[in-house]
Amino acid sequence: MAPASSARQRSSSVGLLSIGQVLARLSPEFPSLTSSKLRFLEVQGIVTPVRTESGYRKFSPADLDRLRLALTLQRDHYLPLSVIRDYLADVDAGRDPAPPTSAPPPSIVPAPRRYRRDELLAAAGAAPQLLNDAISTGIITAAESYTDQSVTLLRALVALDRHGIEPRHVRSVKQSAERDASLIESSLAPLLRRTDAASRGRAGEVAPELARKLEEVRAILLRTALDRLLG
Repeated sequence: MAPASSARQRSSSVGLLSIGQVLARLSPEFPSLTSSKLRFLEVQGIVTPVRTESGYRKFSPADLDRLRLALTLQRDHYLPLSVIRDYLADVDAGRDPAPPTSAPPPSIVPAPRRYRRDELLAAAGAAPQLLNDAISTGIITAAESYTDQSVTLLRALVALDRHGIEPRHVRSVKQSAERDASLIESSLAPLLRRTDAASRGRAGEVAPELARKLEEVRAILLRTALDRLLG
């Protein structure tokens, strides 16, 4: 890269913060804040961080102020993001709106649905024995209640079972997923060994990206194998 180009790139990034640095700045005020919550606030239009050529988010000081304001309005006034977004839009338009306040409404993020065993079976359309087999092989962890993810997983097992693929056959898929998780953990070890919020935030951002890439590789390899089988 030419010196002038390098200088321009450095200049354009001056004062910008990574998602981990934003977490480090805001976590003392908002201890439950996570990188996933920051990405959710971006999707909801609260902030629009710039992206580097590598796709990493970079937040400006103005983004940091907007996040602090949005999180404060959520925490102290229980406001839904739609109200906060409208308020920020008024500010951006040069108007001088009064800070919104309201009585605590229902949570803006509904509590995750939990399913009893019988509800899980009904939602997934599964026979009790199939769930027993999934639990005994470690595909599903036995619990007093189950999540939507458990429903999705059991539905997939129902579909596979119709074609003679039983939970015991899927055990190798679980083992492969655990190996992938270990591979990602090893890759992120330098970050995970640190205790600062910035490093933990960076690890939280990179881990899902690595998981997606491994899924892409696995999907391509599986399609290649199927092409040979059916070719």
